[in-house]
Amino acid sequence: MEKFTKLKSIPAFIPLMNIDTDMIIPKQFLKTIKRTGLGKSLFYEMRYDEKGKLINKFILNNDPYTQSKILIAGKNFGCGSSREHAPWALLDFGIRCVISSSFADIFYNNCFNNGILPITLEEKSVQELSEYSKRKEEIEINLKDQSILYGNKKLSFDIESAKKKRLLEGLDNIGLSLEKIPSIEKFENSMKKIKPWILNNG
Repeated sequence: MEKFTKLKSIPAFIPLMNIDTDMIIPKQFLKTIKRTGLGKSLFYEMRYDEKGKLINKFILNNDPYTQSKILIAGKNFGCGSSREHAPWALLDFGIRCVISSSFADIFYNNCFNNGILPITLEEKSVQELSEYSKRKEEIEINLKDQSILYGNKKLSFDIESAKKKRLLEGLDNIGLSLEKIPSIEKFENSMKKIKPWILNNG
C-alpha cells in the first residue's frame, strides 16, 4: 500500500449529505475483485447520463477537478452497505483523502485498509475548506503533523495513532500481520517447550 505523508491538491467539493456506498460505486460494478479499473465508474449515476455520456455539470467531470486528490463532502459520508469497492473506486480515481463532518464507521475503517485518509472536521471548517474548491486553490494535508494548510491558515485534525501509523508506513492488513511474525514465532517457540505435543500433532 502506498505510504501517505503529505498531499497537495485542489479539492473537489460535493455538497451532499448522506452519500452512501451505492452512490460512490453502484452495485452493478461489484462483480470484480480487482482494486483497479473502478475509478471510471466512481459516482456513476451522477457523472453519466442514461446514454453513458459525461454530465458536464458534475464537478469530477471538469478540470481541474478531474485531477483532484482530495474530496470534500457533506456529513455521514460512506453510509449504506459495507462494500469495500467504495474506497477502491475513490483510490483508483485518484482520491487519497476525504474530508467530511462525519463518516459511516465501516467506510471510515475501510479507508485505512486501502490507503485513504478520512478527516473529520467541524461543519464550519468543512465549509471554509470548500471555498478553496470553488476558487480552484490548493490545500495541503500533512499527516505527520495532523494539519491542513490553506491560504495562510492552518487547521489541525484528530486521528488514532494506530491508524496514523498504518497510513504513514503504508501497511494494509497483510502488512500489519507480517509485522507480527517475530511475536508469533516467539510464541510458537515457547509453546514447543511448554506443550510440545500440541505443535507436534499439528
